[in-house]
Amino acid sequence: MSRNEDRAGRDTDLEKVRARYGLFAVVVSNLAIAAVAIVGVWQLDGDKGVIIGILTAAFTAVSSLTTAYLGIKAVSNTAQSIALGDGAARRHPEAAPAAPPAQGAS
Repeated sequence: MSRNEDRAGRDTDLEKVRARYGLFAVVVSNLAIAAVAIVGVWQLDGDKGVIIGILTAAFTAVSSLTTAYLGIKAVSNTAQSIALGDGAARRHPEAAPAAPPAQGAS
């Protein structure tokens, strides 16, 4: 196996590990946020105003964390594919601009 193929294999393995542990961190964090929110709601014994605040904050934290992970992962994948030269193959050739209309003699 050549050096480039060996390096590409290691880079692919590294990306898989990063993706796996990144997703694991997001899932664990989301579960921790949900657990804290559930315990908080359970301990409040029906104070609806505070319960709504806790649930809203928990939903915001979970959605922000998940969106940030997915956004960073998408940008990382795009940058990696461009760096490897896959981006040029995916581009569509641009259409030539239309010629301006011919002006008639007056």
